[in-house]
Amino acid sequence: MKKLLSLLVLACLLAGCDQLTGKPPSFQNTDITGLDYARDFALTDHNGKPRTLADFKGKVVLVFFGYTQCPDVCPTTMAELASVMQELGPKADQVQVLFVTVDPERDTQALLAQYVPAFDPRFLGLYGDAAATAKVAKEFKVFYAKVEGKTAGSYSMDHIAGSYVFDRKGKVRLFVRHGQGAAPIVHDLKQLLL
Repeated sequence: MKKLLSLLVLACLLAGCDQLTGKPPSFQNTDITGLDYARDFALTDHNGKPRTLADFKGKVVLVFFGYTQCPDVCPTTMAELASVMQELGPKADQVQVLFVTVDPERDTQALLAQYVPAFDPRFLGLYGDAAATAKVAKEFKVFYAKVEGKTAGSYSMDHIAGSYVFDRKGKVRLFVRHGQGAAPIVHDLKQLLL
């Protein structure tokens, strides 16, 4: 009987079940577990430190692609993520939010260092040159494109509005849709923090 119980517990853990209920996690966002993209990045954070996904192992990581001069989607998403962190309380220290710029031409290290932590001091802004940005976007299947404005510096950037969530082992698990509020994100992050 002991052996059977041990095998059942092991099978449940290997299947990714919730350790308390024995059921697989019930996510409110899109479960993309096992997809073969969004595996890694090589960028620099707003403190000047080179970063890869492995730097954040042991934390649940949320990656959002945007740009600092975005008029709507980016600031509302960042504010929403700041609310998520507040709602998580002490568990928020086990979550890392990464803002990856799709506008390396204007989003300098100094600008990211002002913009990103203004939402939450734990958030990190990541940047690279045009080639590094394109490489990361390709790896994450992220669309972005420059839209010319009336003057050379007044362009905007079209870009994907969702976020990716990685578990503590650095495996991509979820795609979070834009504009749904903090509650579904909090729910799903709590599942991954068990």
